[in-house]
Amino acid sequence: MGFFERNRKDLAAKGVDPSRLPPGQYSTDRFPVLHAGSVPVYKDLSSWDLRVVGAVANPLVISWAEFMALDAVDVVTDIHCVTKWSKFDTSWRGVPLTTIIEMAQVKDEATHVMLHSEFGFSANVPLTDILSDGAIALLAFQFDGKELEPEHGYPLRFLFPKLYFWKSAKWLRGIEFMSADKAGFWEANGYHMYGDPFQEQRYWGD
Repeated sequence: MGFFERNRKDLAAKGVDPSRLPPGQYSTDRFPVLHAGSVPVYKDLSSWDLRVVGAVANPLVISWAEFMALDAVDVVTDIHCVTKWSKFDTSWRGVPLTTIIEMAQVKDEATHVMLHSEFGFSANVPLTDILSDGAIALLAFQFDGKELEPEHGYPLRFLFPKLYFWKSAKWLRGIEFMSADKAGFWEANGYHMYGDPFQEQRYWGD
């Protein structure tokens, strides 16, 4: 029996439904650190802002103090990385993206969202998925009851666990609402345009 089969069998022995684990994934209790390039350093957040642009009637520039004044929620969810690890029952706190959608007055023509991060990283997500019933789409500033660690996106990351975890962009600085789909940094470099873990949509052609 191979590693992946043993891992799935161990889940069942622990009373965890193995169907929560997408094909080709293994469950881990760790939170692996994966990123390209440097980790941004913030001496303080007085000059930090989040910009909301594109197909919106009310473009926004939100300071950290303004962001933290918004109503936040707690969610518990499974996450799945394209590098094949999955972590169950992760706990996050943040502001629902729907709050920003309402504040920015997103136009009817908007079909997709581009998440813009520090250093030019970006990822695309369909707006219909974000707005679907039961969807988790969070601007997260805490993990497991503590502020995000720098390697995991401090001070803010997007959380969208329906898709592979690269779509949950770390070090978020901008949200662009688009009237058509477009590849972000990762998609332009070979990752799947959509990225459904249960369909194993890791790379172009999957």
